[in-house]
Amino acid sequence: MEKIFVKNVCPRCAKGPVVTDTANGELCCTNCGYVVEQRREELGKEWRDFADDERNRNRVGAPFSLAKHDMGLNTNIGLADKDSTGNEIAPSMKMTMSRLRTWDSRSKIKTPAERNLSHAFSELSKLTDKLALNEMVIEQTAYIYRKVVEKGLVRGRSILSFLAATLYAACRNTETPRSLNDIATASGVKRKDVARCYRLLLKELELQMPIVDPVKSIAKIASKAKISEKSKRKALEIVKMAVDSKVSAGKGPMGLAATALYIACVINKENVTQKDLAEAAGVTEVTIRNRFKGLRTELKIMI
Repeated sequence: MEKIFVKNVCPRCAKGPVVTDTANGELCCTNCGYVVEQRREELGKEWRDFADDERNRNRVGAPFSLAKHDMGLNTNIGLADKDSTGNEIAPSMKMTMSRLRTWDSRSKIKTPAERNLSHAFSELSKLTDKLALNEMVIEQTAYIYRKVVEKGLVRGRSILSFLAATLYAACRNTETPRSLNDIATASGVKRKDVARCYRLLLKELELQMPIVDPVKSIAKIASKAKISEKSKRKALEIVKMAVDSKVSAGKGPMGLAATALYIACVINKENVTQKDLAEAAGVTEVTIRNRFKGLRTELKIMI
């Protein structure tokens, strides 16, 4: 045993102390030899003595991720045609190593489900770049999509449509302001197809989506419409007043946020039209006009 650390008393003989064998990953008793636990994971940092810089002994691999079909746990044969000592391998071995790399990549995708996940998560990485999503949304999307594959909901349907639907569900669940139109446009799938798949996965997986906060949509709309910070803060106050007075109940978050920005621009005498805000929010001008009348009456805003 390399290192031994004294733990608790043995649960079997109640005499000898329980020690940890870090070489074999076992908890065992020093008196009777009873193995309390085996195959324990080492959670500390991994390092080796032959590192270039001995002061920096961290040697860790890629993080565990659900957004990879193998969860990032597989290893790959390197592309460098060199042996362990750093010397070039023989020319006769280069063709053999090339074939080994090919079969190594093929052997990692054995079942149709793994092939489905591999294709879906490669498309997911493209969508996250287009929509500028964070790591939390990516992992949530991968988690939901894996449940969809386990249920067999993708069989006979478009992978990209279901991936877009799970991405929208993850955005709703993490309260990330991305609309259904944004995701449909980025994925190149029709909006009605994404909406159909979204309704199906909500029904089959029994997901409960939180109500979208219109406050989180203000920054997105203001950035697209190029509205000043002063009007943006005023719009935040108007939305909070609408939520507190329960005027926002049953109203679309994007339409409510766009209307609050329009009212703030009118108060601050900023030249922004309803058409500009409607295009930035992805709603119609009629929606903004109707919300404008309701908010001005209910909140008694003098314009």
